[in-house]
Amino acid sequence: MSKVGIIMGSTSDMPIMEKAIEVLKGFDIEVEVDIVSAHRTPDKLFDYGKNAHIRGINVIIAGAGGAAHLPGMVASLSPLPVIGVPVKSRNSIDGWDSVLSILQMPGGVPVATVALDGALNAGILAAQIIGATDKCVLDKVQIYKEGLKQKVIKGAKEIQQ
Repeated sequence: MSKVGIIMGSTSDMPIMEKAIEVLKGFDIEVEVDIVSAHRTPDKLFDYGKNAHIRGINVIIAGAGGAAHLPGMVASLSPLPVIGVPVKSRNSIDGWDSVLSILQMPGGVPVATVALDGALNAGILAAQIIGATDKCVLDKVQIYKEGLKQKVIKGAKEIQQ
């Protein structure tokens, strides 16, 4: 069974990151959730980044606010795909500091970056990455996307009446 590691810098990020957890559970993908601070628990960060793949994790979603070093640092240590979620935190500059910290990675250390507070899309992207090699997950992603389409069609019909 595929597994996604979801990490964040502090418990204050959980209300945002919960959206990724929920959507992944909806696709029947196992999630492992932890708090890993790039600045306050660097030893834990190094252990997580170097060993996540050994524990069976397939994709890492890392949410961080402010300086937002967590996604990039994990990506520098791990062979796994990393999806960064910039989080608008209380000490953030309208979230732009987090967005740019995650987005502007140097060549050779990629981090897929979603929108500010975009944990839902991070979860969907993780499912799509897993779905590239897992037909069961791919089928669930296709059903999810069809549901989005049907919601739009239903909304259009409602406003036309």
